[in-house]
Amino acid sequence: MVIKKVGVIGCGLMGHGIVQVAAQGGATVIALESEQRFLDSGLARIDKSLAKLAEKEVEKGKATLEQAKANASAVRGRISGTLDKKALADCDLVVEAIVEDLGVKLALFKELGAICKKETILASNTSSFSISEMAAVSGRADRMVGLHFFNPVQLMKLVEVVRTPQTSDETFAAARAFGESCGKTPVACKDTPGFVVNRLLVPYMSQALMMLERGDATKEDIDAAMQLGCGYPMGPITLTDYVGLDTTLAIIEGWVKRFPKEPAFAIPEMLRKKVKEGKLGRKSGEGFYKWEGDKKA
Repeated sequence: MVIKKVGVIGCGLMGHGIVQVAAQGGATVIALESEQRFLDSGLARIDKSLAKLAEKEVEKGKATLEQAKANASAVRGRISGTLDKKALADCDLVVEAIVEDLGVKLALFKELGAICKKETILASNTSSFSISEMAAVSGRADRMVGLHFFNPVQLMKLVEVVRTPQTSDETFAAARAFGESCGKTPVACKDTPGFVVNRLLVPYMSQALMMLERGDATKEDIDAAMQLGCGYPMGPITLTDYVGLDTTLAIIEGWVKRFPKEPAFAIPEMLRKKVKEGKLGRKSGEGFYKWEGDKKA
């Protein structure tokens, strides 16, 4: 199955990036949002991103200014927006990139199962929830996968393609090919907590916070140790701030609830306290560090 028409539900932080890379890969893309202001904001982000991409192409000598502008215009021309779920009915693939709330996602996939043509592949960009649970309510478990992109989608080269025991070979192959068309390297994984990246990354971040909580080292020294000792681009506590303390807490809480006997899933009290205080990291301007936009103050 060749994926030519893609629907992306949610045009926020992750969704707008998925819309863009899908269009850059040659697909016709429909971005769905719940309100016009959210849709306008997401499309504006795409316009800004495409303009930056055109500038870089010119700077690197890959295209003339006219060619770069024409390329950006062609990509943008393949993107449209809507507030109506029924507009996704004839898509070959629909990717969900909405709030990380399982109840909301389950309701959405039940709707999509009834709206979309029987050939449509459904996918979730979830970072922590079970694809199998969403597949079960969709009514088409054989045509459901996880497509977990990474932030910022336009730059990060990885996509996790998650298959359940019910996912058909045809569906998995089509989803993997779509990831490649978006310029990503797909890695295959089973439907397990956090898939590959977050299953390793989130407990690592949690353990770093527990070290800080115990007073084993300062946040600056913990971060410097992992940057300089392991060659990581940023330390675990900076990374937690960057991802969002509320997002990190929600992931760990969900895992602890589902897998209470797994010792790697533990919640630092310091994390709960910060979230309760509204100190969510980069997004709120303060977490474990203070932030000015995307940079630590």
